[in-house]
Amino acid sequence: MKPQMGRVPLLAATLMAVAAAFWGAIPVLVAGFSPNQAVPEAGSPPALTTPSPEITLEQRGDIFMARKNYADAADYYYRALKQASLKNAKVWNKLGIALQQQSKFSNARKAYSNATREDKNFAEAWNNLGTVYFTVATGSKSSKNLEKSIKCYRRAIELTGDAAAFHLNLGTSYYHLKMYSQAVEEYRTALGIDPNVATQESSVGTVVHPSGEDVEYFFYMAKALASVGNAEDATRYLRRAIEDGLSDPQRIADDPDFQKISQYPAFVELMKNPPVSIKN
Repeated sequence: MKPQMGRVPLLAATLMAVAAAFWGAIPVLVAGFSPNQAVPEAGSPPALTTPSPEITLEQRGDIFMARKNYADAADYYYRALKQASLKNAKVWNKLGIALQQQSKFSNARKAYSNATREDKNFAEAWNNLGTVYFTVATGSKSSKNLEKSIKCYRRAIELTGDAAAFHLNLGTSYYHLKMYSQAVEEYRTALGIDPNVATQESSVGTVVHPSGEDVEYFFYMAKALASVGNAEDATRYLRRAIEDGLSDPQRIADDPDFQKISQYPAFVELMKNPPVSIKN
């Protein structure tokens, strides 16, 4: 609001009048205005000389992804792909993630496949394609799809060997094929790259985890964590395994990986007072 003149001291009013005379007498040199432009009223926002860049369709999809509104994200990624004549590997990969989050696994697989077709060296897309095969395999008990997931993860690792998530995923596919020594080795490799990969969200690629009660998975993850000296998380995973039905304390005591953390207080307490199994 403009101040009422009755409230303005005489000196201030005089200065305002002088300033107004100057505006009318000299060229306006304020950035964004030409001498022929009208001078804005006091208190009004300056005019924008350069319009803000328009948000692209892909960026709109990214906004909806950040909000976890996956259906709208997928819609904008579809539009962005049409605009790019379906030739953008990065957007195909993003579309796959949005579809996978909606459990549309068949469509997600096609999107990731298109991403790898557009860019054969796109490691993240190869990893994400593997996660779709893995998810479908564990839902249908299909070893064929597990083998496909392993091929995808291996390809991703060939392209980017230092991505912990890729090794973690490969280990989990090995685990589901009962290839336990290979699984633990991949888990160790993943933890060597990123000690927090098992407990934090990956910044590169999708990570898969077995769901529900899976005693052996938690046992082998605890083994891998103990082998690299992560006593805290190893104890936590081992506790989960015991709660879900692991009932062989001698198996733990004889394992050389768990012997590495045998002096860790929480591990000692767990062995002395194991929790009661909550498995139904």
